[in-house]
Amino acid sequence: MSELNTRCLDAFPEWLKTLPEDAVALSLLLDDESLPEPARRRVAGSLNYLFKSLDLIPDGIEDLGFLDDAFVIRVAARVAAIDLATPPAIITTLAAQAALVEELLGKDFVRLAKYVDGLVNGAARGRTPQELVSDADVRTSFRAELGAWSQSYQAPSFSRDEKNLVKLTSFLSAKLPG
Repeated sequence: MSELNTRCLDAFPEWLKTLPEDAVALSLLLDDESLPEPARRRVAGSLNYLFKSLDLIPDGIEDLGFLDDAFVIRVAARVAAIDLATPPAIITTLAAQAALVEELLGKDFVRLAKYVDGLVNGAARGRTPQELVSDADVRTSFRAELGAWSQSYQAPSFSRDEKNLVKLTSFLSAKLPG
């Protein structure tokens, strides 16, 4: 087994376990007006992705279904960190972890980063990232929905099988827009 595969197989189950906590911690940044609005919109876009009906990898796919969500919030944190002189700890942590995603995906990482960047212009469940950043009532409703999702989330298993990494990279390569 390659050293990269070992690191991925060690990290990804943990990312799946911490996905709800990571999302809730990121959601707190939406209120932080000391952060530039573009950074908050990137965070909002990645959080909204959790509720998109058409994910890159459907949530029901065993072992892989929520990894795209974990990847998206890490890539968004990495891009958001660029806009921040002193990023909050959650941004710093998730942004650093995006390096593993980049290493695994290779040339497809650019496509993922472009996809994540485009999430600032999308919507999920009738709300846009701009509304999440600018409208306190929308944020309150979103946080309630995120809290309920977080409470009901069951981290999928992610077996230490290199075939899962092959499936993951193949899925993303096929689904990411060119």
